[in-house]
Amino acid sequence: MKKTLLTVFFFLFSVANIYSMSETDSLLGILDKMIINRKEYTTKKEAYIESIKKKLHKTTALEDRFRLNDEIISEYQSFKCDSALAYVERNIAVAQALENEEYFQNSKLKQAFVLSLSGLFSPAREVLESMDYQKLPSYLKVSYCWGYIRYNENLIKYMDNRTYEKLYLSENRRYRDSLMNLLDQGSDMYLKEKSFKLKAEEAYQESSEIQLELFAKVAPHTHGYAMSAMGLAMVFKELGNVALEEKYLLLAAITDVQLAVKENESLLALAIFQYEKGDVDRAFNYVQASLEDANFYNSRFRNAVIAKVHPIIEATYLAKIEQQKKNLRLYALTISVFVVVLIVTLYFLYKQMRMVSKARKNLKTINNQLVSVNQKLDEANLIRERYIGYYINQCAVYLDKLEEYRKYVHRKIKAGQIEDLQKLSSSNLVFERDTEALYHDFDKTFFEVYPSFVEEFNSLLKEDERYDLKRHQLNTELRIFALIRLGITDVNQIATFLRYSMQTIYNYKSKVKGKALLDSDSFEEKVKKIGGFTQE
Repeated sequence: MKKTLLTVFFFLFSVANIYSMSETDSLLGILDKMIINRKEYTTKKEAYIESIKKKLHKTTALEDRFRLNDEIISEYQSFKCDSALAYVERNIAVAQALENEEYFQNSKLKQAFVLSLSGLFSPAREVLESMDYQKLPSYLKVSYCWGYIRYNENLIKYMDNRTYEKLYLSENRRYRDSLMNLLDQGSDMYLKEKSFKLKAEEAYQESSEIQLELFAKVAPHTHGYAMSAMGLAMVFKELGNVALEEKYLLLAAITDVQLAVKENESLLALAIFQYEKGDVDRAFNYVQASLEDANFYNSRFRNAVIAKVHPIIEATYLAKIEQQKKNLRLYALTISVFVVVLIVTLYFLYKQMRMVSKARKNLKTINNQLVSVNQKLDEANLIRERYIGYYINQCAVYLDKLEEYRKYVHRKIKAGQIEDLQKLSSSNLVFERDTEALYHDFDKTFFEVYPSFVEEFNSLLKEDERYDLKRHQLNTELRIFALIRLGITDVNQIATFLRYSMQTIYNYKSKVKGKALLDSDSFEEKVKKIGGFTQE
């Protein structure tokens, strides 16, 4: 039942990761930034090692020196193999001085381990073969077995020979069985070795389940976390789960870079993964970083492993760069042609736009003229409408008056009152009253067409010469110019309508023009434009 639940959990976990591309992209971005800042992590590591060395210089006690040397070895072991070997030699000497066999055997095991990491396989095996396994305490037997396992794994990667690979794998199975017999079956170390054994037996599903449980217990940002993540990446590779393989490779690589681990396989494995994925740029970046780490660590073994892959990735990267250069040249040529075509097109467009602009200006002028004509026509129609109505009404009024006057005369003649008729004909009172009514109606109708005539007319005069009249009433001077505004410019017609002589009209006009702000020639033209077209 438990196994079934773990299988279901693993399946759901795998599906979730396949679709969580954002997580992978985020991890890739983090790693890219960290690789740029690798020197900072290296400097931090060196500073920490220096702090231990300062403590070492201050003590002369052999036990303390052995312990501090051991700390330095632990830091250098994955950082710089030459320095690690140098401090291992120092601890061997200290162990001999202390005549402590366990210290001596522990230091020799670390020596064999570092030698195998640096690619010095023959000296490493000589050290291991020189040790009497049976005489070792249990915890050193564990280190011995684990040292042989790592030695064989490195040798397989270094030699890349199928015949020897089978031999070394067989030897590893033997040492792993011995190692597991030494460990408590409930311990994490036992479960870890069990998962590796299952992986070697191609039981990848069971191996991944154990490793996932162990990975959840490991503290992040530690070398153990990186190694555990790397183990998971390798088992997921065998399971064909590409998404999880990439995720755990990234976690391992990020942790290794952060801890300045120069002896690592995560960056190289990730470079190969990205290369197969088709991301040549990242593959080249990662393999270069891996090569720099191997050179820094000074490991012939790691350099040899990288040398098998680096030229392939580099050649593909350089081919891609060359292709990009060819594409850039092609793009530059294409863009140049497009630019020439664009310039020619823009030139013709410019000419067309100038023609269109000129046509628009002409059209605007014509439209303005049409608007002006339409306004004048509208104004003329309004004037015609208002004044035709006005004069039809006046004609009707005067016809009624004539009829009343005829009847009145007839009555007087019939009654023999000739003297009353003589008095009526000799008096101007009725005529003056009718004339005043005519001008009043004219003013009223005019203000219906031009309500702001007086105000606009005053704006053409000097301030102290302006007219202050009653509402909707004109005087003789303004009535002359009101007739001019209506389009009546014949002085004889104006004189007849206002019942003045032509000379009087001329005198009035000259008088008003003398009050004007403008010269007399343009004054009448300004008056003709007063009010525009207004309809109430």
